[in-house]
Amino acid sequence: MDRKRYAIVGTGGRARSFYTAIARDHPDRAELVGLCDVNQTRMDYANRALAQDFDLRPVPTYRFDRFDDMVRTERPDIVIVTCIDRAHHRYICRAMELGCDVITEKPMTVDAAKCQRILDTIKCTGRRVRVTFNYRYQPASTKVCELLRAGVIGRIHLAHFEWLLDTSHGADYFRRWHRDKRNSGGLMVHKATHHFDLVNWWLDSRPHTVFAFGDLRFYGRANAEERGLTDFYYRSTGSPAAREDPFALDLSASERLRGLYLDAEHEDGYLRDQSVFGDGISIEDTMTVLVRYASGAMMSYSLVAYAPWEGLRIALTGDQGRLEVTVSHGSYVNAFGTIEEEGTQHFEDILVLPLHGKPYRVEAERAAGGHGGADPVLMRDLFGETSEDPLGRAASHVDGAWSILTGIAANQAFATGRPVAVDDLVRF
Repeated sequence: MDRKRYAIVGTGGRARSFYTAIARDHPDRAELVGLCDVNQTRMDYANRALAQDFDLRPVPTYRFDRFDDMVRTERPDIVIVTCIDRAHHRYICRAMELGCDVITEKPMTVDAAKCQRILDTIKCTGRRVRVTFNYRYQPASTKVCELLRAGVIGRIHLAHFEWLLDTSHGADYFRRWHRDKRNSGGLMVHKATHHFDLVNWWLDSRPHTVFAFGDLRFYGRANAEERGLTDFYYRSTGSPAAREDPFALDLSASERLRGLYLDAEHEDGYLRDQSVFGDGISIEDTMTVLVRYASGAMMSYSLVAYAPWEGLRIALTGDQGRLEVTVSHGSYVNAFGTIEEEGTQHFEDILVLPLHGKPYRVEAERAAGGHGGADPVLMRDLFGETSEDPLGRAASHVDGAWSILTGIAANQAFATGRPVAVDDLVRF
């Protein structure tokens, strides 16, 4: 059996799902041989978790400026990139230049120039990049794809997609590094890349033209002042002003948040618990997008980050009928609960409305595990235990690029007020 060697770059909250899957579920196919991060405390935390949970010896650790040393010394076959979004391209490209394939968290990167660099490096090196779109593996998303491939509503002409983030999960993007658009590309790239990828996959098409509006209307100090808020603080942990604030996050209240972030602050000064009503937020919380696809289909999309419930509504209209999907998610804060709690589904409804015939509901299988049961299936696919998939859920760098290019184009439309031709952003 081919047992591959893996190294992880970035050991924050998202890395845990990968090293847990390697150590617990796929030790016969995968071996973790190196950790790389800007922060030694976080790497030490990962090693303690591996020792306590799986009785493993410490994995060699390397600071970010010794990435090349890690690859040359530990000889990974594949590098897993789970660091801050703006640095994805740096490690993706360098790993390929050093002879490794890559698995990267979404988004693949945050802007068109960095995307172009990845595409060019793949062309030069011939290496492989996979992007981890776990929403493709959720039972409801998979069922929608099966129905569309079976032609139940015919050729799709119109999509409406509404995604709601509540005031726990949604607020979390405004507490941490994501609040700076230079780090994350904003929610149009960091979060909506999931949703744009789903539509690309379902339609078997790619975005052609994008127009969008976006604004910061709820979070941030100026908006809070407009609503009459007078008590402000910079960070939550230890702040008297934060005690009664439902938006506050106390890092000392969670062993994982304390170990990954509070205890690590002395190294890099990163604060995981900034006030969502502070200054310095450069991302949007209220967004609407129009997309025309190469297939001719059109989509209206909206994302709000301060809703009273979490979930999605999707309506797809074709020449043979309509498909309507509603999914309610359990809210979560990254690294606060268990991996299995992330994105737990509370309710889902899939309704098929034929053009001539009675509407009927379709059940999707329920599954255990993070992101509504998607994470374990994704990990089996990544680490080589999934047989041929007729739905093609494994996402390549091309899929990763088309998903972020919708968001990158939307960001450009926010700034200019003009529609954006997606083909003009990068060269494949």
